[in-house]
Formats: sequence, structure tokens, C-alpha cells
Amino acid sequence: DMILANATIYTADPARPFAAAMAVRAGRVLRVGTYDSLKEFKGRDTYELNLSGNVVLPGFIDSHVHLIDGGLQLARVPLRGVRSKDEFISRVKGAVRDKHPGEWVRGGGWNNDFWGGEIPTAAWLDDISPDNPVWLSRMDGHMGLANSLAMKIAGIDKNTNDPVGGTIVRTTEREPTGLLVDAAMKLVFNVIPEVSVNDRREALLTASRHALMRGVTTVVDVGSYVPGTSEEQTWQDFSDVYEWAHSMGKMMIRVCLFFPMPTWPRVSDLIHERGRSLSGWIHLGGVKAFLDGSLGSSSAWFYEPYEDVPGDYGLQLLDMDVLLNATLESDKSGLQVHVFHLCTCLIMFTII
Repeated sequence: DMILANATIYTADPARPFAAAMAVRAGRVLRVGTYDSLKEFKGRDTYELNLSGNVVLPGFIDSHVHLIDGGLQLARVPLRGVRSKDEFISRVKGAVRDKHPGEWVRGGGWNNDFWGGEIPTAAWLDDISPDNPVWLSRMDGHMGLANSLAMKIAGIDKNTNDPVGGTIVRTTEREPTGLLVDAAMKLVFNVIPEVSVNDRREALLTASRHALMRGVTTVVDVGSYVPGTSEEQTWQDFSDVYEWAHSMGKMMIRVCLFFPMPTWPRVSDLIHERGRSLSGWIHLGGVKAFLDGSLGSSSAWFYEPYEDVPGDYGLQLLDMDVLLNATLESDKSGLQVHVFHLCTCLIMFTII
């Protein structure tokens, strides 16, 4: 189908780390070598691309993404990389202008460490968004910020109890600041309108194109399941989004899927029924669980309290006996197990 010529191709083969040309057919590499060594593959309809010496690398593999949610985020308030309070507020204000009263404003990716550590509060948002509920997730997914209207809709006030595995951040007078940590985020998730299946499908395509533009051809998708969200969403994404894309020939990148650990019997049954790989595009990897939160959201679980919050040791999100039993059963079933501990959006340890 195609020959790449006049290139600097990294082969990952120590015996011959670089080549000048490559022949491709049906998405597979036929041969790498000199241009003369590939002439036998050239036909009347072969497309030849002269790369003028540019470098060609194998496709990158991203080992931890939330692919569909990432695609949705590309159409929301972009807060990743924001480096000041003023810029934070300005971006949200711009998004509010494009919304009708009552419509939710969503975004994410903010990191307070980028502007000196000050934690944002609902007061940052209330003046610029009095008629629109706002929810903005932190970059690690373990904390989010709601404005006062969003908290009112969710029924969050000074008398609301912290849910198990979560924290409603409060002032010294016990008034909610707008920050919700881990399982407390579910209080807002429960009142945010669900994203339609069509929008989630479009998000997959958007995220896939975004990945390909950056050389990423395979991802490990750890799903939509984070503390405070429904375990079922990841399964709905598998059946309604991934299987749809696969059946319609719309898969652009290869994915390895992980599912919530409490649903491990369903994963095991699915693999026994259909195998681990669906036509080479979708691989069923295993299960994931959270032991605690993250450092950036001050919910990572420590032996000693945080220096700036006396008595706060972080959050334990899962009972240790439950974790051990589920891990053993998952492992016996041949599932790969990812347990996120002191989560900084990196997999800290993996049991195979």
C-alpha cells in the first residue's frame, strides 16, 4: 500500500537499529531496509512517501489514560497548565458566556501547584457564574470544585455529612468551600445530567484522533471509574461505545481495557466467552482498584498526618481484607490487577 523512502527509521532491533525505507500493507510492516530491497513490493497503486531524512518511530503506547473522558474534556473548559488564579477565572468566565442559564459548565485539569498552591474555592466562581452550576475536576481526578449553585442543586450544606471514603472540604465555620474529595464528588456526579451515548462515541473518536496526531497508536484505558463514580459506566462504555466503534470499523487506535475490581467476575466471564482480544483492536486487560487518594488532593493515605492539616492522614478508600480477597480471586482468574496507591496518576504496583 505504501513505501516510506529516504527516511531515518528507528527499528528497535539492536542488530540494525536504523533503516532508510519501509514497506507497509494493510496496516502491517512488511519489511524495513534499503530502498532497493523494497522494490519488489512496489506496484502500480503503491503510494510512495519521500520523508527527506525525517525520523520515523514505532507508535507510542500510553499506559494510563481515561480515553472517553479525555475526549469529552477536549470540548470542556481547558484548565490544564493554568498558572494563575486570574487565568483560571478568566477561562471559566469565557465558558459561561457560551452557556444558557441553568446549563452546567464542566472542565478539568487544574493543578493548584502551578500557581503557588492556593486551593480554589466556590467564591472564585460564584460572581462569574450565578446562574450556571459549575464542576471543575482537578488533574488527578481525586478532587473537584463546585460553585455554590452546584452545591445547592446537590444538597450540600454545612449539615451534610462526609460520605465514607470522601471529604467535603469546609471552612472553620463548617461551611463547604466547594471542594469535594474522592467519594464526596459523587454528591455532585449524581445531579449532573448524564452524557449521551452519542456524545461518548464522538468523544472516543475525538480522543483517538488526538492521540494519533501525537504518535500514540495504543493506549491502556483504565476507564471512567474513579472514586465517586459508578462502576457501571465503564461497562456501558465497553458495550455502547467500544463495541459500537469496533462493529462500525471506526477504531483508530488499539486499546487495552481495565474494569472496576468489584466487577471482576464479569470480566472473567467475558474473557472466557470471547477471548482477550477482539480483532486486534480491543484487548481485555484486567481490573483496577483504588486503595487511597492522591497527594495533590491531600487524600493519599499516610502513617503520619499532613503537616498543614493536623489529624488528617488521608483517605482509605477500600477495606484491606476486601482488597486482598478481590485481588486473589482476580489473579486466580487470570486477570491483571492494578491497584492505585498514593496515586499520582501513575501505576505504583502491578500484580500479574
